Amino acid sequence: MADTGDNSTTALASELNALLADHLALFFKTKNFHWHVAGPRFRDLHLLFDEQAIEIRDQIDVIGERVRKLGRNTLTSIGSVAQNTQVKDQDDATLSAEAMLEELRDDNANMVKRLKGLKSLAENAGDNATDGLLDDWTDMAEQRVWFLTQTLK
Repeated sequence: MADTGDNSTTALASELNALLADHLALFFKTKNFHWHVAGPRFRDLHLLFDEQAIEIRDQIDVIGERVRKLGRNTLTSIGSVAQNTQVKDQDDATLSAEAMLEELRDDNANMVKRLKGLKSLAENAGDNATDGLLDDWTDMAEQRVWFLTQTLK
């Protein structure tokens, strides 16, 4: 896809790379919580975190390929993920189940905001394919937020 002359494709690819970084970081954090959750709801949370991690993982390649289809380069390293993500690291393997749920809920809610912000960039770049994918990805992220919120009640 050629740039429309106003750098709209470049802006879209840049923000898609940030979305890619968020997905990679959130995948790893969700797997971390899957591995380290403990307590009376262990089985349910262990399975929930794994289901959500798989959903996030399955979007990673599609996002990277959208960047390449725009004629741009994707992230290339863990360092480039760290520079581009809004997902904060969590290295505490003893975090409570409630704190894990809250953190994942907040990270996914922030992803929803990023996804919704991408809509106008895709429209400005005339990228109908990305525009359509954003709707699906937003719905999935909103569902993760919903599940995490309801689990916290």
